[in-house]
Amino acid sequence: MTDTWDSSTRILDERLRLGAGLGDADHQHVLDLMSSLSRHLARWNPDKVDLQISVKDRGGPEQKVTLEAQLPGLAMVVATAAHRDLDHALIEARKELIRQIDDEKARRSDQKGQTSHHGSA
Repeated sequence: MTDTWDSSTRILDERLRLGAGLGDADHQHVLDLMSSLSRHLARWNPDKVDLQISVKDRGGPEQKVTLEAQLPGLAMVVATAAHRDLDHALIEARKELIRQIDDEKARRSDQKGQTSHHGSA
């Protein structure tokens, strides 16, 4: 289990790029807030995972966070959240991305004939 945890933590650390509105000083804090995403990425080869997070109107009344994930076998997954508190917006975007990844996995399972599985998002 430790190997899987270490590997998934590295995926996030190595593959999450900070876009507009975020700088090097934000890197560790953003990684900390996104940490629960790492276990959802563990199934993919780290070299094939591409993540980017950006903030529009940082410091404004409705900061908008966009979290994009390009994952092998899935369409581009884009999650957004807006909130006056940046941490809140980051966490909501993370939760939305996880929901979308789970929905895509469930959809793929259904397409493979496993219609008896009803995902609990």
